[in-house]
Amino acid sequence: MQRQPVSSSRISSVGWEDETMEVGFPDGAVYQYYNVSRSEYEAFMSSPSLGSALSRLDKIHRYRRIR
Repeated sequence: MQRQPVSSSRISSVGWEDETMEVGFPDGAVYQYYNVSRSEYEAFMSSPSLGSALSRLDKIHRYRRIR
């Protein structure tokens, strides 16, 4: 999945494809969040704080570390 760089102290890159959002972190870790709708992804990307938005997604979507 292609991820795009983002401006965040906590997150380095984000991608979305087929209801899966992939989040890259500055330490090289990559997590995939499942069943994320396009509208949720777009709301996440337009959030003023991606770190806070990710904390909310942690509570409602299944995710796992892939790298």
